[in-house]
Amino acid sequence: MAQITAALVKSLRDRSGAGMMDAKKALVESEGDMEAAVDWLRAKGLSKAAKKSGRTAADGLVAAIISSDGKSGALVELNAETDFVARNETFQAALNDVAKIALSTDGTLEAVTGAPSPDGDGNVADMVKRMVATIGENMAIRRTVKVSADSVASYIHGAEAPGMGKIGVLVALNGSGDLAEIGRKVAMHVAATSPAAATVADLDPVLVDRERQVLTDQALGSGKPANVVEKMIEGRIRKFYKEVVLVEQPFVMNPDQTVAQFLNDAGAELSGFVMYKLGDGIEKAEDDFAAEVASMTKS
Repeated sequence: MAQITAALVKSLRDRSGAGMMDAKKALVESEGDMEAAVDWLRAKGLSKAAKKSGRTAADGLVAAIISSDGKSGALVELNAETDFVARNETFQAALNDVAKIALSTDGTLEAVTGAPSPDGDGNVADMVKRMVATIGENMAIRRTVKVSADSVASYIHGAEAPGMGKIGVLVALNGSGDLAEIGRKVAMHVAATSPAAATVADLDPVLVDRERQVLTDQALGSGKPANVVEKMIEGRIRKFYKEVVLVEQPFVMNPDQTVAQFLNDAGAELSGFVMYKLGDGIEKAEDDFAAEVASMTKS
C-alpha cells in the first residue's frame, strides 16, 4: 500500500475536484492507487465538479449581511447555472454561510474561498465543489466584498429569501442621526438608478473621456462657434454627472433634491457604496441547454 501523503491527496483533489476528506478516503479505500481512487470517486458521484466546471454559471443569488453593531457589511454573489438551483435550500444555506465568512474576514475573494469550510472539510472552495457534485450544476463564488463605516446599510431587490436576491447594495455612511435608515433609503436609490460612481472624483477617467469625446463630436457637428461649443460640452458633461454620479443624482424619494442634499440635511456623509447585480457582465450562451440536449440524443 502506497503511503497516503498530503501531496497525494492534493493531487487527487486537483484532478477530481473532490473535497479533501473525500479524496483522502478514496485513497485509503484504493490503497493509495491514484487511478483506482479516481474511479472510486466517480462511482460515488464525487468527481462531477470537474466535469461541470466549464459550464456557464450566470444565475444564482446575491446575499447581503450586516454586522450586529451595524458598522460593517458584506456582499457575496454565488452563481449557479439555473434559477431552479438558486431556490434550493442547500444552495441558500451555503450562500448564507459564505456571507457570514465574508463578514468575519477581510471580505476578499481569496480570504473567503480559502477560509475553513463550515462543515469542517477543507476550505470554502472545497465546499462549493462538493455542492457541484451533489446538486449537479456548476457553481462559483464570483465576488465578495466587505465595507465598514460608522453605519452600513443594505438593500436586496427581488428577494428570493431573507437577505438574498438578484440585486444587492451596501451603503456606508459616517455622521450622526438614524444612519441605518438613511443608508437604507440611499441603498434603495442605488438599486433603482445604478450609479457608476459615488462622486465625480470616483468616476473612471476613461468613461469621462469617452463621454466628452462623444459630446464634442456632437457639438462640433452643430456648426456653432468654438466658444459656444465649449460651453455646450461643459453643460452636457454636468448633465452626464447628474445621470451617473450618486451624489449628483436627483434623489428618487424626493427628486427636488440631490442625494448629496438629502445626506447633508440628514447629517450624514457618504463613505461609499457597492452594488452587485446578479450575473452582471457574464456572457451566457442562450443555446447552452439546447446544445446539451442535442448532445445527449446522439448515439
